[in-house]
Amino acid sequence: MPATVWTGHITFGLVSFPVELFAAARRNTLDLDLLHAKDFSRVKYVTFCKTEDKPLSRDEIVKGFAYEKGKYIILEPDDFAKAAPKTAKVMEMQEFVEATEIDPIYLDDSYYVSPKEGGEKPYALLYQALIANNLWGVAQMAMHSREHTVVLRPGPKGLLLHTMYYREEIRSAQEYNVDKSQVKEKELALATSLI
Repeated sequence: MPATVWTGHITFGLVSFPVELFAAARRNTLDLDLLHAKDFSRVKYVTFCKTEDKPLSRDEIVKGFAYEKGKYIILEPDDFAKAAPKTAKVMEMQEFVEATEIDPIYLDDSYYVSPKEGGEKPYALLYQALIANNLWGVAQMAMHSREHTVVLRPGPKGLLLHTMYYREEIRSAQEYNVDKSQVKEKELALATSLI
């Protein structure tokens, strides 16, 4: 089984149950290494301090927010944990919509949702209710240091989750407008028979 990318709880109404997500797909890409042309040794990236003119080890690096030029507020790992939204561990269903209400262009990455121990029955209940009513669930959740609007839908064997693009992330489709007046009825009939 692939690595788990998120664990938490799905909640809707008074029901809450533990789940985990793992990627439903991954791209097969050619993995190339960067090599030194002279001797073909692998290239290593080095973090470097400008002031001291020396390389740094990972434990010498901190994250900071510049509030003035050259002045920083240093943020520790605990600060990020404290700032994590509620959705970091809880996926709360916001609403349920008919499957036809969501244009697939808004769907981004896909994940399988698997129940964890003790969550099997409410998982099956939600799964079957979504199928019976032809509904998808819309929720908020935080994953990979970013809050996402997600859609939860029934797949052939269980729940699937898709992160969604926000409206402002979708490009305008103006250049794809089709002039339907160019098509004659006989041409449409022929195209329909070919399809």
